[in-house]
Order: sequence, then structure tokens, then C-alpha cells
Amino acid sequence: MKSLEELRAIRDRARVNVHLRKENSPDNIRVVVGMATCGIAAGARPVLTTFTDEVAKRGLQNVMVTQTGCIGLCQYEPIVEVYEPDGKVTTYVKMTPEKAVQVVNDHLVNGKVVNDFTIGSVGTMK
Repeated sequence: MKSLEELRAIRDRARVNVHLRKENSPDNIRVVVGMATCGIAAGARPVLTTFTDEVAKRGLQNVMVTQTGCIGLCQYEPIVEVYEPDGKVTTYVKMTPEKAVQVVNDHLVNGKVVNDFTIGSVGTMK
């Protein structure tokens, strides 16, 4: 850290991330990343970071990114669940940071579920 301005910039970025992870509203989309031991071992931490960074970068004020413990499907980790305001839940499996970017773009921004990454497509996944 070289200046007070640099410290302020770090503080402002952290505030955005805290807002993204804690703000709760019935109109929000919630992105929940499984962060139990199995999820972390499978690569959930970079997936969580990618979702948080992409949502912040795009300024998506209606999206809350958070984490949870065990989802119960260890063989499909990392798992991400997207909860929409209408009650619809989409479960994405075997997530990577690259897939997370596509989910943000297609699902969170454009409202189109990325079916190739969902729990229903597991039999056809590579």
C-alpha cells in the first residue's frame, strides 16, 4: 500500500463485496456456493470468488452471492444454487470459474439458464 487513496480504493471494493454477500431482499437473486470441505477440495473457493467479482464488476445490485455448508451431493462439487425471486431454484454442478462467468452472463444478466451445467445434465457432462 503506497497511499491513502489506495487504501480507500481497497475499502470501497470491500464494501461492495460485503453488500453483495449480505444484502437480503425478496427481489434479489441469491447465488449460493457450497463451501463444505468437499466443495473446497473440488475448487469451490475460486468459483465463489469469480461469482463475487463478476457480479460486482457488472454492478448487479439485485444479486446476492453467499456460501453455505454441505449441499449433500459431494460427487457433483463444486455446486452452485441460484434462487430466483419467484422461488425457482437452479442447481449448477461441477462448476469452474470459467463456467461461473458464463452463468453470470447468461443466467444472472440475461435470464437464460445454462442447462449444460445443471444437475439434470450430469449424465452428458464431460
